Amino acid sequence: MEGEPEFSREDLENGRLLFAGPCDFMLGVASAKQLPDAEGPEIAFAGRSNVGKSSLINALTGRKTLAHVSNTPGRTAQLNFFDLSGRLRLVDMPGYGYAKVSKTERAIWDGLIRDYLRGRATLQCVFVLVDSRHGLKDSDREIMELLDETAVPYRVILTKADKRGAGDEAMLAEIAGELRKFAAAYPQAFLSSAEKGHGIAELRAIAAGYAEN
Repeated sequence: MEGEPEFSREDLENGRLLFAGPCDFMLGVASAKQLPDAEGPEIAFAGRSNVGKSSLINALTGRKTLAHVSNTPGRTAQLNFFDLSGRLRLVDMPGYGYAKVSKTERAIWDGLIRDYLRGRATLQCVFVLVDSRHGLKDSDREIMELLDETAVPYRVILTKADKRGAGDEAMLAEIAGELRKFAAAYPQAFLSSAEKGHGIAELRAIAAGYAEN
């Protein structure tokens, strides 16, 4: 499908092997002072509340409850770190775009995200998750601008592809056109479905490319 890179059998197998290994919750971080030492590569998952971050992390790791799935916006109020086979850390970031929290809570969470992005030398890439049914929102563009500012590479991952109707190629082309405006963005978006497994093997292969050998 347009917008999805080609992967060799070796790439896919490396991804499978990485995520077939142990994946353990390390810690939850509510302030920059609590961040663990920067030891080894990390990839982070960002996105609007209820975009499906936890579901995607669970699908990638093949575990149903590694990351907590909630219907309550803003449930993830900290940076949650997971260790993947000692080769890669996965970081579940607080959801943004939430409306049902206080301005004080929102400011604290936004500050935590900014502190993490600006000071994490081991952060290899951020997967910016976007609901494929709705496309890019202003809050997505804000985090993308911040990632550009902090020179952190990122990929837009479109979630819930199984819930869309027709028109995937047109949507991917439209988003690709907008991504050209963002310096740190991978030039194409990537379709995925945690529920149906679409794109999961390929995302594992992408993540394996950032892992320590």
